[in-house]
Amino acid sequence: MKHAESRDTEHGAGMKQKPHHGLEQWLKFLSLPDCWIKEFFLAHIYTEQQLIEEALQKYQSLIDAGFSKSTYIISQIAVAYHNIRDIDKALSIFNELRKQDPYRIENMDTFSNLLYVRGLKPELSYLAHNLCDIDKYRVETCCVIGNYYSLRSQHEKAALYFQRALKLNPRYLGAWTLMGHEYMEMKNTSAAIQAYRHAIEVNKRDYRAWYGLGQTYEILKMPFYCLYYYRRAHQLRPNDSRMLVALGECYEKLNQLVEAKKCYWRAYAVGDVEKMALVKLAKLHEQLNESEQAAQCYIKYIQDIYSCGERVEHQEVSTAYRYLAQYYFKCKLWDEASACAQKCFNFNDTREEGKALLRQILQLRNQNESPSADLPANAPFLFPQSVSASNTPTRRVSPLNLSSVTP
Repeated sequence: MKHAESRDTEHGAGMKQKPHHGLEQWLKFLSLPDCWIKEFFLAHIYTEQQLIEEALQKYQSLIDAGFSKSTYIISQIAVAYHNIRDIDKALSIFNELRKQDPYRIENMDTFSNLLYVRGLKPELSYLAHNLCDIDKYRVETCCVIGNYYSLRSQHEKAALYFQRALKLNPRYLGAWTLMGHEYMEMKNTSAAIQAYRHAIEVNKRDYRAWYGLGQTYEILKMPFYCLYYYRRAHQLRPNDSRMLVALGECYEKLNQLVEAKKCYWRAYAVGDVEKMALVKLAKLHEQLNESEQAAQCYIKYIQDIYSCGERVEHQEVSTAYRYLAQYYFKCKLWDEASACAQKCFNFNDTREEGKALLRQILQLRNQNESPSADLPANAPFLFPQSVSASNTPTRRVSPLNLSSVTP
C-alpha cells in the first residue's frame, strides 16, 4: 500500500496554510528579545508548523543579513521546498549543499526521500555508501540505507535498518513511520499498526502516522476505523487533497454518498495532488445515474490533465473519453461523440468500443437522423472554472473542444 508519496511527505505535506491564530498568540506570549537568533527560532517554528511561505521569508531575511554561507539555512530551505512538494527545487538545493559540505549528514535522510520519490537508484546508492563511510552509526545514515533497500524492493533489509535507527534514537519520528510503510509492503499489518502507533506516541500531531493507520485499516476492510484515522489526519492537514480523497473513499464504502461528494469536491478545490478527485466524483455521479454531472467532471478532468502537461498513459483518461463518447452519442451530438470515440483509439482498453461507436454514428448519419433532436435542456454543460468553498459551479462552458487535445 506504500507509494512513492510516502517518502515525499516524510517531513510534512506541502499544502500552504495560513498562520494559526493560536500559534500567533503563543509567539506573542513568549515575548522573545529582538535579536538575530529569534529569527532562526521563528523560521524553525514556521517550518515545523508547515507555514512554508513564512519560513522561506525568514530564511531569506537571514541570508540577506549575512548568513548566506550557512549550510544550516540552505538545508532548511531545501526541507521547506520538500514540504511543499517542489521536488526538483529541493533536489537542486540539496545537490548544491552536498558540494559545499560533502561530509554533512544532517537532513540527508530527507534528501534520500526525494531520491526515492524520483526513483534515482544510482544517486541513492552513492549517498548511502558515502554516509556509511562518514558515520554508519548515525540515525540519518540508517534511514538513507533503509530507503535504498526499499527502493530495491528488499523490504526486510529496509525494515532492519529502520530498526537500527530506532535503537540509536527511539524517538526518531521518521524511522517509525518508514518502518510502518515497510511492514505494509510485507503485508504485516499488525506490525505496521504498532509502528504507526509508536510514531503517534512520539508526536500526536504527525499526520503521516494517522494516515498510515487509516491505510492499514482500509486493507483490513474496517472502514469505520480507517474513517476515524483519516479524519484525524485531515484535521492536521485540512488542505491536503490526499486526506480528502481517502475520506471520500471511506464515505463511499459506508454508502454515505453525499459526504463522499463533498470530500471529492473539496479535494479538487484545494488542488488535487493526484488528479483523481474529479474521476472519483464522476464515477460517483455515474453510480447515481447523474449523467450530466458525470460528463462535466470528466470534461474538466481531461482539460486539467492536458493543461498541466502530464503524460496520459493511465486508464482513467481512456475511461473519461469512453464515457463522454457514449454521453454525446445519447445526446445525439454526433461530432463530439465521433471526436471522443476517435480519442478512444489511443488506448488499448477502449479502442474496440470506439470503433464500434463510430460505426453506429456513421449508420445513423446515413439515415439522416437529426443531430439536434432530444438534446438535454441544460446543454451546454455547466461546470466550475474555479470551485469555491461552497462547491458551487460558477460559469458556463461549452462541450469539450477536442481539436486542441492531443495525447
